[in-house]
Amino acid sequence: MSQHLMNTYARQPISFVRGEGVWLIDAEGNRYLDALAGVAVNGLGHAHPKLVKAISEQAAKLIHVSNMYHINEQARLADKLCEISGMDRVFFCNSGCEANEASIKLARLYGHNKGVKSPEIIVMEKSFHGRTLATLSATGNRKTQAGFEPLVSGFVRVPFDDVEAVRQVAAHNKNVVAILVEPVQGEGGINIPYDASGYLEQLRKICDDHGWLLMLDEVQTGIGRTGTWFAFQHTNIMPDVMSLAKGLGSGVPIGACVARGVAAETFTYGKHGSTFGGNPLATAAGFATLQIIEEEDLRAHAEKMGDVICNGLRGALKDVAGVNVIRNAGLMIGIELDRPCGDLVKRALAERLLINVTAENVVRLLPPLVISQSEAEQLVAILGKLIKQFLSE
Repeated sequence: MSQHLMNTYARQPISFVRGEGVWLIDAEGNRYLDALAGVAVNGLGHAHPKLVKAISEQAAKLIHVSNMYHINEQARLADKLCEISGMDRVFFCNSGCEANEASIKLARLYGHNKGVKSPEIIVMEKSFHGRTLATLSATGNRKTQAGFEPLVSGFVRVPFDDVEAVRQVAAHNKNVVAILVEPVQGEGGINIPYDASGYLEQLRKICDDHGWLLMLDEVQTGIGRTGTWFAFQHTNIMPDVMSLAKGLGSGVPIGACVARGVAAETFTYGKHGSTFGGNPLATAAGFATLQIIEEEDLRAHAEKMGDVICNGLRGALKDVAGVNVIRNAGLMIGIELDRPCGDLVKRALAERLLINVTAENVVRLLPPLVISQSEAEQLVAILGKLIKQFLSE
């Protein structure tokens, strides 16, 4: 490890040299089952041949050109995203926090255009929207925010999955112009609304009644991970704004702020921009990703494999004291324990399984969408044993 890297990550003592599907391989040839997928990024696994071909061919032609010119690959991906989402326009950037930053700026501009001098956005407790100053301020985690004050103002925080709290804000705050919410909270611990469809539908109605924008952070839930292209498609609603990243480029950095209706027309010339956003390489990777997911029917597969893993873990951990609940939305899986369990990451690594712990006591699994049933069963066997051992100590 280089002494010249800033100490911003608690890195595990291992380095990988190549990957194949759901497997990562170290310099000694040891194979690790990747149940994290670069934190929901590598939806197609590693070195998917169709993706490699698309990236290689694009790199040989054109990697980057300024947004001062038309970019055919960018237009093609924007068209595809609007086709599968029902939205109207796309702004491309480089990451999830940039996509959320764009959403926040868009909401503020929307508010100012309506004559609201100090626009505010309702956000949720335990949320995570990024690490720029604005997205950090929107995030509902004091530990993440600590040391970066003064935070950006203009956010009103309410509990997640609490429609009545939103109604209370609506009744007393005339500066609110939007709601920003994750359909499923990823970093917060794979928190799923009790009635996901009803929750989003009620938020949609509140926004309609008050002229607010409903903005969905689908950075982690989007691009097939929950069994549909986007998590909102499990409901009957449409958002006004949606942020995407992670799985969109299968490892090539890309983010997108997608909008419809008045929100799609809010940004005008000079109001927002990005040097690298939407360049030919990133958007070629994004388009290839969507094509492959479609061709290989990976949305339905993600839903099926999510059930295989969750049902397998529920069976393996049935009646095990210390397991609070196992929940999932497709291949977003959380195993909530009754105690901090960060040590399980190291124990799993020793068994050549890559996992993550979030919210201190939730084992988070985000496997590639291409995981096979036998690989899913192997994951269950290893993790089930590790959790049992951990809880028995």
